[in-house]
Amino acid sequence: MAPGRIAIVCLQWVIHSALCREVIVPSGPLYRVAGFPLTLPCAVTGYEGPRTQDFEWFQYRQDTGGHQIGVVSTRDQDFPYAPFQGRVRSGEIRVERDSGDRSRLVVQRLRPDDQGRFECYTPSTDTRYQGNYSASVVVKVIPDTLLISHPRTLGSQPMTEGSELQLTCKAAAQSSQHTHVSVTFGVRGGAGAALGPPGAQGHTLREIISVDRSLAVLPGRRGSYEKRYAAGEISVEKRAGDSSGDLYVMTLRAVTPEDSGAYFCEAAQWIQDPDMSWQRIAQRTLELGNLTVQPLADTLVVSSNPKGDVTLQVGSPLSLTCQVSGVGSWSRSSVLVQWMRRGGGSSAGGPDGSPSSSSSGGGVEVEVARVGPDGAVSWGDDAQRRQGAASMEKEAEGRYTLRRFAAYPSDAGVYRCVVSVFAGKPYPSPSTPATITQRSEGVMVNVRTKDVSVSAVAEVPRGPLLKRGNTVTILCNVTVATSGPSQVEVAWLYRRDSKEGLGEKPLADDPGRHMATLTYDGLTRLHANDTEISVDRLAPHCFRLRVHAARVEDQGHYQCQAGVWAQDPKGAWYYTGARAESATVRLYLYARVMDLLLIPLVVGVSSALFVGVVIIATVTCCFMRRLARQRSK
Repeated sequence: MAPGRIAIVCLQWVIHSALCREVIVPSGPLYRVAGFPLTLPCAVTGYEGPRTQDFEWFQYRQDTGGHQIGVVSTRDQDFPYAPFQGRVRSGEIRVERDSGDRSRLVVQRLRPDDQGRFECYTPSTDTRYQGNYSASVVVKVIPDTLLISHPRTLGSQPMTEGSELQLTCKAAAQSSQHTHVSVTFGVRGGAGAALGPPGAQGHTLREIISVDRSLAVLPGRRGSYEKRYAAGEISVEKRAGDSSGDLYVMTLRAVTPEDSGAYFCEAAQWIQDPDMSWQRIAQRTLELGNLTVQPLADTLVVSSNPKGDVTLQVGSPLSLTCQVSGVGSWSRSSVLVQWMRRGGGSSAGGPDGSPSSSSSGGGVEVEVARVGPDGAVSWGDDAQRRQGAASMEKEAEGRYTLRRFAAYPSDAGVYRCVVSVFAGKPYPSPSTPATITQRSEGVMVNVRTKDVSVSAVAEVPRGPLLKRGNTVTILCNVTVATSGPSQVEVAWLYRRDSKEGLGEKPLADDPGRHMATLTYDGLTRLHANDTEISVDRLAPHCFRLRVHAARVEDQGHYQCQAGVWAQDPKGAWYYTGARAESATVRLYLYARVMDLLLIPLVVGVSSALFVGVVIIATVTCCFMRRLARQRSK
């Protein structure tokens, strides 16, 4: 045969093969469980005619001697034989189309006598009868052995946000075939029901976590379950059980209000078909009960004791208690307790920053002390901690006490207990946000002190004119009226001259700079690093500031501030809050004699040099002209 003729014959054979009708069904045998759905896909290719093909299903049973029994047809409503007529009319058995040439036989509830060979036949629409018009698959019906149970269900009592939830489910399948079991924990309804799109079917059902057929753990994709699983807040484990099945335990470390709803456990039985695909052949769902999670905002209660106003004498002890309840399980949640104070003053004391003794609730709120989730105590007031004058401790579960062993005017103010709860986090990191923060009612603490009045006057002693480079002295005279021992603390303030006029007023936008402080116990604090200064006490109520080698930059306005310290009944010194500011005194420095003669000296020398140069130049010029005339003669 010629090569060209061979090529034509091969091409005709390829076209003929491509146009042959072929019906495709899964390879068998397929094992399915009685009482559960059976789905058999059927597709036809290589056909002629319309794209929408008809399908007819037959069954061959052993008990009928292998005779053909009509099951259902897409073109003939009277096609089913007697064993299937009622089931087809009720819709239990039907054909569902995926496309014109693809469909599925669906048996909603498989029966033991449905075991046999199912044949999918496609009536011919071809011009010539060629190819395969039917294909069959063997279906084996095995008994239902999937069991599911639970040792206990959810109680009726609501759980507090942050508590731990643990649910247990037992599942097994005793089958002669090699099957696998998967278990899924889920919830219906509740606060998280709106996670699905409005109107979506089954959008109130959420899968929380699963153990699939290969024992892999899969968190639910809806809601925050994936994120919570990654953070270790959700877990599930399989434990070996008894002959009735294995135990599956799901744990939610910290429940949230969104976890409310009806919980269920779903077990599924899987088998691997000959085409290596896994099919779910049985499934059962067990209700585990309803869960209601109370938000911490509804249960948390923070209170302080005593309530209202507290008035103390100077040196008396102060005790404030913070009571926390409604947290739920203390072993699963942690708290941060802070005592805050508004008003009063810093324990640093002194006129250079010490507030008054008023216990008004105004001013900035500051932290006094805190107990962290790890139980460590830290202080916002370092001086009190150094002096050992206060303590902060956890006396019992939910009971925290702040103690001042001796209260002073700087301790006055409005105290509040601030509690931050970390639900379900026993050891939160510093960056972990609190689940909720709540504040107690304020406790007004007043500290009674002695009546104290104080005044201060600053002056520059009379004497020779103050010149640059000299040592300048500025005095501060303080007058104190009080009963009992007292000490005075003096601070010196400097402000620049105004640029307007003669500079006799301080610059309006200059808040002043602290130069030095002489404390009540005789310590000196120097704040001006660029100026050589010293301070001392000349008399019990006379204080001196000296500026050594004064410069032009030291000119300006000086002021002294005085604060009074007194003794409590135990002999300890405390700042009374009484303070006074003197009027400002202006320091002006005159130039020295050498500085005054410098300019005339420079001008005189310059003038003399200029005149000398002019005279010498004139004489030289005249001499040269005369010499030139003599040579020319």
